[in-house]
Amino acid sequence: MTKESLIKEIGKHSIYKFQLIEKYVEEWAHIMLNNKYCNELVFIDCMCNCGEYIYKGEHVFGTPVRVSDVLQKIAKQYSNKKIQLYFNDWNKDKINHLSTLLPKNDNLENLQIHLSDIDGNELIKKLGSEIKKKTNIHYLLIYDPFQADIDWDALNPFLNNWGEVIINHMVSDSIRAIKMVKEEDKKKKYEKTYMSDIDELIKFGSDKEKYEQKIIEIINKQRHKTSNFYIASFPFFNSKNALEYNLIHCTGHVEGFKLYKKWAWKVFGDHSSNKNIYGKDKLYQLDFENEGTKFFEDQNCYTIHNIAEYVYNMFKNYKEVPINIIWKLLEFHPIFPEEGFRRKIKQELKKEYNVVEKNKKIIFNGENK
Repeated sequence: MTKESLIKEIGKHSIYKFQLIEKYVEEWAHIMLNNKYCNELVFIDCMCNCGEYIYKGEHVFGTPVRVSDVLQKIAKQYSNKKIQLYFNDWNKDKINHLSTLLPKNDNLENLQIHLSDIDGNELIKKLGSEIKKKTNIHYLLIYDPFQADIDWDALNPFLNNWGEVIINHMVSDSIRAIKMVKEEDKKKKYEKTYMSDIDELIKFGSDKEKYEQKIIEIINKQRHKTSNFYIASFPFFNSKNALEYNLIHCTGHVEGFKLYKKWAWKVFGDHSSNKNIYGKDKLYQLDFENEGTKFFEDQNCYTIHNIAEYVYNMFKNYKEVPINIIWKLLEFHPIFPEEGFRRKIKQELKKEYNVVEKNKKIIFNGENK
């Protein structure tokens, strides 16, 4: 393949994805390497592509190049800790091109980059079989298939290990193709991904929530452990405001859960997705249930207004609430962040609900505007 045929045009949603993973990895790596029980980080992108793309005529780098640059700098700060990176794509030409973009090693003995051109599922099956033999190692696996094609047997060891998994659920493929699929091999692909008969999936129609719920259900069933487990999922939309995929983060650690929510909202500009809601976030809408008004709400694109309103509605019948209770509520919310947004949430509560902050408490002594 020529260089021109390797480097594909992408939409802005892909850049948001690259940025989210890059920012998450940067902060995640520092947290892990500062942990005395973690001696080694392993980052795996098993379907990494060529590492370079074009957006509106400009060349942009993808996940492997961005993460490699970040982790090389971090490796220099933690010379007593080891970092390993695995980048794989079934297309050898793509891996050869990626190899020209990765940073030079700078003679770092604690940083190793492994390149391969095999099936991504085969790579993680091999790496997954070794997980239980190792201790004091933290994994982050990026599983990013081009279609809704998930091998749960390959993912299972990582979902049950001390680490994180980020799955790209290509729901647009399912919505578009399942209702029309005829070929038996493609039917089996969807049945494997959703662990359901094709007839059941056809009934889902274009209901993206049902597909996402099915994926979340499968992830939870994959878990052998009874310890805490956290799943955060954020949608990515194309320029026509159509859903492309959900980027699902899975972890057994609440700090990773909080961190992922934080960076998703920051990358999306204080929203829960990149969906264009055309400025409606500044508007009120009728609330027939409570006979009043509330801020505009789009379940695919929440805003700081929606977070503050959620907090207010949860605590408005209390005279005062310790502020740490509010942060604890948001800490475990599946979408709303608190880390990185506490100041903005407090400002919104004060502006729209006339609350007062005093002695580390929020006093609900005002009326909603």
